[in-house]
Amino acid sequence: TCMNQWVNVTDTFSESQRHYKNTYLEICEVFDEVVELRLFSSEEDPYEIYFSFGIMYGIVYVQRDCGSFFGADEFVKILDFFLIIPYND
Repeated sequence: TCMNQWVNVTDTFSESQRHYKNTYLEICEVFDEVVELRLFSSEEDPYEIYFSFGIMYGIVYVQRDCGSFFGADEFVKILDFFLIIPYND
């Protein structure tokens, strides 16, 4: 287990698990096995960025055309900005 860094765990989900309601899990990153962030895409609805930290969790909705700019690195850098967790290139 890697500590003090983001780990991409997207591949731990099966293809069927990545489909949730009307969305598709694009990226799932975990920091220190405590903070979890997921990006869900959708063909019809806004993208969803889901985060959880202990008992706190939330969803941020992003317009679909903005979601196309997210790659794994960009996703984590944006979240680092909000969470103030150092990002190691």
